[in-house]
Amino acid sequence: MYHLTEDRVSIFRVLITVFVTHLFFLPARSQPTDSLSAIDVIRYTAQVEPDFPSKSISGKVTIHFAFVTNDVSEFKLDCGNLIIDSVRSGIHSVPFKRSGGTILFLRKDFDQKKQQQTLEVTYHGKPGWAIQFFPEKEEAYTVFSTGRWLVCKDSPLDKASVELQIKVPEGLEVVSVGVPAGKQTVDSKVIHTWIEQRSVPTYTFGFVAGRFNQAIDKYRNTELRYSGHYSESELKRIFAETGAMMEFFENRSGIRYPRSVYTQVESMGSASQEMSGFCVVRNGYGKQVLATPMDINLAAHELAHQWWGNEVTCSGWGHFWLNEGFAVFMSSAFKEHRFGREEYLKDIDVYFNAYQKVVSQGKDKALAFMDWSNPTAEDRSLVYYKGAYVLHMLREELGDELFWEGIKQYTSLYFGKSVKTKNFQDVMEKVCKRSLEPFFSAWVNAK
Repeated sequence: MYHLTEDRVSIFRVLITVFVTHLFFLPARSQPTDSLSAIDVIRYTAQVEPDFPSKSISGKVTIHFAFVTNDVSEFKLDCGNLIIDSVRSGIHSVPFKRSGGTILFLRKDFDQKKQQQTLEVTYHGKPGWAIQFFPEKEEAYTVFSTGRWLVCKDSPLDKASVELQIKVPEGLEVVSVGVPAGKQTVDSKVIHTWIEQRSVPTYTFGFVAGRFNQAIDKYRNTELRYSGHYSESELKRIFAETGAMMEFFENRSGIRYPRSVYTQVESMGSASQEMSGFCVVRNGYGKQVLATPMDINLAAHELAHQWWGNEVTCSGWGHFWLNEGFAVFMSSAFKEHRFGREEYLKDIDVYFNAYQKVVSQGKDKALAFMDWSNPTAEDRSLVYYKGAYVLHMLREELGDELFWEGIKQYTSLYFGKSVKTKNFQDVMEKVCKRSLEPFFSAWVNAK
């Protein structure tokens, strides 16, 4: 194993900077709010209007859901600090009770004869850090905790399709979840409609709005869109590797990118975020890549989430390393493919040292740990860096042929589904035809 030398200190700083702002916004919550899985949300149809000067939002969401069992007595939806104006089911008002950042409903207040239900919630309020606002630029984008700006069941286990309409002043560009489905001008504002027909976790819902320059490229049948505050030629240089990244992840996963559009936006904020069909990268990423074209870990990381995270999704935050550890590792695997083994090993060196820092503080944990109600900075670091390092060690243990075949089978089997760590272990054991329990017991599973 390589160790960090003086000439690699700058590499360490760059990679840690790539992911540290993402770490800050990771979910501080336990298992899904509705731990009994009382309802299964099928589809969301929402209209939201951000107000830039007040850093607030108003919206209406229609939630199409089904009761999982007739024994359900109550269920919850996430709402953060939003103010609920009304709740209706059809023509009837529905009573509710606030409980912290959730809304509690009773089953008896719904039609007992119907398995499937529709709930319409109108709301407004300030979402806090869940939407990063830059009023002076009329720019904003969402960050991870969807339940703070959209009333929903904010659980990675409950995937749903979504139609999201974003109402903004004329002249602003909007990128949102899924693919674009038209614009409509109403009262000097423009409603941008985006539709995600695949069932995806709610944390991948989102939008970015602002005054951006744009560039368009193509990878096979996928349109690649680049947005930011750079010129068209600069945007194409910043995101020049996107097509190669997409081809690499398709080959390693055995799954083609499932949408017709993928968009990358560099915004004014310090946080980066993957969402379904697009991503936002932090301010300064473009300058970094223009200066050093190989420093593309962040864009590779966010694109990798279109397979590992957005589609093959951890079933609960206790298995979050299956999202983030995979995305970190795959970003470095792409660099190996594109720039050579030495660049990959430099990255692995960084992850090892970041992990050893946590170990030296006596704060190491198993990667699969269920207590995610109040994750520490070290917990957040583990799911990224220890996760990536453990995948590297598993690759060394199995050899390239078996390791990558296992990754392909795991991704193909669970694409569009939710997973636990045991699902990954089972697939890798099947491929290599031996028990990996000693490895997973030592590095992954809680004792």
